[in-house]
Amino acid sequence: MGKKVLVIGQGGREHALIWKLKQSPEIEKLYAAPGNPGIAALAECIDIKGEETDKLLKWAQENDIDLTVVGPETPLMAGIVDKFSAAGLKIFGPTAAAARLEGSKVFAKNLFKKYGIPTARFEEFDDHDAARAFAHDLLKEGGPLVIKVDGLAAGKGVVIASTQEEADQALASMMKDKSFGTAGDKIIIEEFLQGEEVSFFAISDGRDFVPLIAAQDHKQIYDGDQGPNTGGMGAYVNPPVFTRQLEQESIEKVIKPVIAAMEAEECPYKGVLYAGLMITAEGPKVLEFNARFGDPETQAVMPMIKGDLLPLLEAAVNGELKDHSAPLEPGNCVCVVLASRGYPGPYEKGQLIAGMDDLEEETIIFQAGTSLKDGRIYTDGGRVLAVVCRGADIGSARDKVYQEVRKISFEGMHYRTDIAGKALL
Repeated sequence: MGKKVLVIGQGGREHALIWKLKQSPEIEKLYAAPGNPGIAALAECIDIKGEETDKLLKWAQENDIDLTVVGPETPLMAGIVDKFSAAGLKIFGPTAAAARLEGSKVFAKNLFKKYGIPTARFEEFDDHDAARAFAHDLLKEGGPLVIKVDGLAAGKGVVIASTQEEADQALASMMKDKSFGTAGDKIIIEEFLQGEEVSFFAISDGRDFVPLIAAQDHKQIYDGDQGPNTGGMGAYVNPPVFTRQLEQESIEKVIKPVIAAMEAEECPYKGVLYAGLMITAEGPKVLEFNARFGDPETQAVMPMIKGDLLPLLEAAVNGELKDHSAPLEPGNCVCVVLASRGYPGPYEKGQLIAGMDDLEEETIIFQAGTSLKDGRIYTDGGRVLAVVCRGADIGSARDKVYQEVRKISFEGMHYRTDIAGKALL
């Protein structure tokens, strides 16, 4: 009999993971909790939310699940891996202690400092007045600074401040008004790094690791990296700025030392290591680490992985990655996110989505914020769909994806027209 696999989450990232796992000859049955209408075409959706960790554990035990894959960060911080592991169930992802690499920027930055991992100069604060004084001093040195809340903020708890007024506003919002809740009990203020940002993914079993691929995310809502940050408006793989030499440097100076540091701190890291790097004139420096696959990067990464993903995830859980590799498809892959009017602020829901039946056969659609009514798909979130195309190179993949994007429509649909544009410059 084949294996039963459960994927936790309901967004485009989880749709992409399930799409890839569906290709495994070893899997007999795929489940998603809670899933979405797009995922429902590939897996059985279970009405349990990702944060309901006790319910998920009970369900997985009752249904003899062979492997659980955690998509979003919230269940990881809540200790879902600890609970499943204690019950003897196999689960892909870091423990709550290891997930602090994403869940606490103070923990992560202090780890980088202790183990000599290249990152921006920083200070941590839990006092508003002290933070404000430091920010003013740093701004006098010239250039902007970066203010980050310590905890999780759905990718939105970061402000780049160029003036005292902007810094004061951000600090008051985070520390006094608690706009990010307890995530802002502590904050980090750091120097602004100049360069190009890259997401680099690897899978770790706590000691060994397999590098996957690099991608570049587009966070701001508007073309030209303008407007407020979002969860990500598109991505593409193999950014030209991330040369083979820089990849090797990132492995030697960032990935290997972080895995060794986590083991030395007695919280070995198993799961996806997602390094947010800034490629500076001095080489790669860590902006942040995430403890899970990126969104929307995963939507561009999964189509590039050649062969079966399942053995790689199982080997990571079992501590047996030493002899594994992740061969990649040739060419490139570009993902463009279609968002609702108003996102990342209050957005509209319930708009009928048209045109998905008109796409080319090789075009992939990963659903995120959607709902199903009477056999038709409607918008139900800020980021609604990811349209994904592969090509022989970045230019051809990009041309294909925008041809396909123009076939889809819903009231108030918004997307960036410059995804992967930097790569072509």
